[in-house]
Amino acid sequence: MSSDLCGSRLFLALPDDILTIITSSFSPGDLCNLGLTCPGLDSFMSSHKVWLFQCDKLGLVPYTTLIEWRKGVFSYKALCRFLVNIQPMIGTWVHRNPELRHVVYVMPGFLSVVGCRIIPQEIGPLGLEDGPILWTPVFEILCNHVGSTSFFLHGKERGVDYVYPGLLKSVDRDCNVLLLEVEHRHQRGGGKLADLKNFTHEADNEVSSSQRIVGRKWTEKPFICLESDDRELLLEFVTSQVRDIVPDAANVLLFPRPRIDAVDSQQDFIVLHERRLLLLQMYERGNMNHDLKSDEGSPLNPTELGSSEISKSVDCTCNYPASQAAETKEFYSCKHWPYMYESLSAFYKFPIRAPKACDEEYAGLWGGTFGLPPSADKPGKPLFLIYISYEESEGKQQMIANKILDGKSRLSPFNGSTMFIVNIDEPSMTIFPWNTDQQSNPISVMQSFKGEGICYWSRHRYPSIEPGSLFVLENGLLVYLWEHAREVLTLKRLYLGELLKRGERLPSFPPVLNFAHLTS
Repeated sequence: MSSDLCGSRLFLALPDDILTIITSSFSPGDLCNLGLTCPGLDSFMSSHKVWLFQCDKLGLVPYTTLIEWRKGVFSYKALCRFLVNIQPMIGTWVHRNPELRHVVYVMPGFLSVVGCRIIPQEIGPLGLEDGPILWTPVFEILCNHVGSTSFFLHGKERGVDYVYPGLLKSVDRDCNVLLLEVEHRHQRGGGKLADLKNFTHEADNEVSSSQRIVGRKWTEKPFICLESDDRELLLEFVTSQVRDIVPDAANVLLFPRPRIDAVDSQQDFIVLHERRLLLLQMYERGNMNHDLKSDEGSPLNPTELGSSEISKSVDCTCNYPASQAAETKEFYSCKHWPYMYESLSAFYKFPIRAPKACDEEYAGLWGGTFGLPPSADKPGKPLFLIYISYEESEGKQQMIANKILDGKSRLSPFNGSTMFIVNIDEPSMTIFPWNTDQQSNPISVMQSFKGEGICYWSRHRYPSIEPGSLFVLENGLLVYLWEHAREVLTLKRLYLGELLKRGERLPSFPPVLNFAHLTS
């Protein structure tokens, strides 16, 4: 072997395809570290092929989408930086609030991720597969040309769509809580923050506790340590100051629609590229069309903070934007539903796992409704989102169905309630009472399990537990039958990302309420 061909030179002498296969098992951090060892390795580790493979390995978007996204960034390395950063946020996030029934699905947009609230709704005439699901945007995180993030909160006030620029504060690798906060941003010499800290004159008999906290104590303690009313007050004030009207060109598409025609798909990409550039320009300008004047129509009059001097000191335009943090917190859960801090403006990640081929094949997200004969596509019936998981109890394997969204106008019971539990090791002896479905097609039952479920029909004053059976049909539907009440819940497996792409977008809530309503 030649003495010139050793060490890194031997490594680099391998064909590029072999090098790509070798480095495919490396993490992005390993690639960056390896590139620091010598100029030759740095050149290879910076190649498009290596970082395109890293982006594809994450599995967040299809390969063809990565090619399209590359047009908006400097390199695949920059794109990989963004994807690695936002990957932990992808998934289903929930809140128990009974008024708004929060379920937010965070999914890839276009060089972005979008938090989409699923609206409680009835099943339309086209059913679950072909009918549009109703949703509204909560927040959006855009990727700029170097792979950094630009955060926007969405909201609607007085009939006008606004975006509220802010910061993506942090994203933990195992994050399970999304928080909306107000972030201090220091300037040289202290800036407005120093002015606010120096504001020490307060008349205790004339200024409320809430106003004193916002005016003084907020600069002395983290946002999370404020009282819930004060946090909501501060969030509403900041969003009333840092906002901009969404231009028509940026208010059409948030992600590409499912298309068969290549020409239509390319037209969507052109619109999305233009929309992204417009929002990034708005974000970078920093001095957008902020509504800094307080008037009777403002969501919050700055003088309600205790003093006009305070409101002047809280210069939201450059120092105090809203921020989103994706953090990891310890909390208990029951049947996979987290016990929540009701006073936090937060979402909690719901651990929806992909089904296993053998022993947990029915795990995952399902949608359906009540009604006879069994059908998951009954027009006019409320849509339920049900998460099915598996758990071992007293040596028995159980299948547990938790409700995470209720399409009824009157919510009963709360989100997170267990709809039914079945023992997958105990077959049901109950005979399925129907031979045909609504279209007179024959029904074939593959399996049945014995279980029990919550029964809360009108004749019951309080919900009760009744025995029942879960039937697995040949067409892929799951049907749970309450034996005494003779009520039926029919479920069909759902893929929210695909449904949202062809869904119907509705107007957002006001910004703070749009994220997560504070309940105490």
